[in-house]
Amino acid sequence: MANGTSIFVGFVIVAIASVLAYFFSPKGENQTIWRSSLILAFVAMYLMWALTLLAQLHPLIAPRRSDLRPEHVENLKMMMF
Repeated sequence: MANGTSIFVGFVIVAIASVLAYFFSPKGENQTIWRSSLILAFVAMYLMWALTLLAQLHPLIAPRRSDLRPEHVENLKMMMF
């Protein structure tokens, strides 16, 4: 199960991949384009992954059951408080 440390582990992996992409990009006149494209792709993928993970760890809206009858919903509210 994912926890808060996976954000930092993912960041370290992306940082290492970016450094490797910087040093091992193909030599030539398009080297800057290769470097920029690879690093930008790594950062964009990390941001999307991190936002998705954080949204699942701390949802803004708590899920509710919709298959309960109204009389049972009141009992559940009493039990929760």
